[in-house]
Amino acid sequence: MPRQQQLAPRGGHPLLGRYPATRASISRRSFVRGSSAVGLAALLAACSTKGIGITGYEPVQDRSDIDKKLTWSNWPFYLDVDEETGTRPSLDAFEEATGISVDYIEDVNDNDEYFAKIQPQLTGGQAIAADLFVVTDWMVAKLIRLGFVQEFDKANIPNAKNIDPQLENIGYDPGRKYSLTWQSGLAGIACNPAVKGIEVTSMDQLLTDPALRGKVTCLLEMRDTVGLTLLDLGYDPADFTFEQFDKAIAKLQAAVDSGQIRRFTGNDYGADLAAGNVAACVAWTGDVVTLQADSPDLQFNVPDAGCTIWSDNFVIPVYTPHKTNAEKLINWYYQPDMAALAADYINFISPVVGVREAMKELDPELLEDPLVFPDEATLAKASSFMSLTEEEENRCNRAFAKLTGA
Repeated sequence: MPRQQQLAPRGGHPLLGRYPATRASISRRSFVRGSSAVGLAALLAACSTKGIGITGYEPVQDRSDIDKKLTWSNWPFYLDVDEETGTRPSLDAFEEATGISVDYIEDVNDNDEYFAKIQPQLTGGQAIAADLFVVTDWMVAKLIRLGFVQEFDKANIPNAKNIDPQLENIGYDPGRKYSLTWQSGLAGIACNPAVKGIEVTSMDQLLTDPALRGKVTCLLEMRDTVGLTLLDLGYDPADFTFEQFDKAIAKLQAAVDSGQIRRFTGNDYGADLAAGNVAACVAWTGDVVTLQADSPDLQFNVPDAGCTIWSDNFVIPVYTPHKTNAEKLINWYYQPDMAALAADYINFISPVVGVREAMKELDPELLEDPLVFPDEATLAKASSFMSLTEEEENRCNRAFAKLTGA
């Protein structure tokens, strides 16, 4: 997961059946960062958007009434599955209830990679394969800026009223005209206490404690690793200067130079953490929940200075002939019982008000997991990463890529 975002104002938060499903054995976030590491040249090429936007878009004819189907592109391991049958209970229920056939494709492996795949067709005035897809906040901002996604008809999404109030107005999409949150999550510090017997509660400790040297990893997601470091330095990731950003990079660079940071990781941080090769690392909540199923002693700590928060979002591309069908699917997952069914498997934070109540019947034990249902004190410490212009994002990406060796 998520970010050229202002997911929620500082102190705001996303809230945290009928069809049994087994929880995911691997999370969307852990999969993606191991499956597609984008190098500097590719990253900057994907970020550059000069001359590729759409202006004066005229909607195509919507064939939803006569063509009862749609294609949904999503990240791997990001929807409930009954692992005995291989079926997707919440999606099967949608098809049965609406008569709309859904081609569900797990082909969003990286925000920039997916953008590079769809950009030529959209710029050329052609429909892409997906009628609906899910990407992270900062990518949604780029797609809106380029005119690659279209405004929802909220008459087809009455359950949008169930979105947490703190997510209704965000910097890149005020009023949620073009996007609605699918899942959210937090980034903080994960620890394996068995390795060093140390509880790590701050980025400063993670990056400087000699007892952890060579046993630390950080994420390749710039907005989380740098965002947490900014917080530790007393700066706000939602409103920072480039002087402050450079100080965060310098602190991370010092940890690289000293050998404190073992490496910058994708999905393999989870395996290393559980195996004891890593004592502590920057991590995502959903990954730690998954790891705790087999390694219950693993911990996730919100740093003393605060944590970062991200979100992945539904969007509908221009040129789709199945827009209404896509809106009906979004509406389906904004029902608390369907949102709870998905959350029970995915283990990230649902944006749908009413999920907590629905989970009492579906999986009451999950309500006790503070990583899936964070309390108000935790959410009050969550910060989003500030919205960046294309030029600003390129500058940040260059600095981070130099740091990580990407």
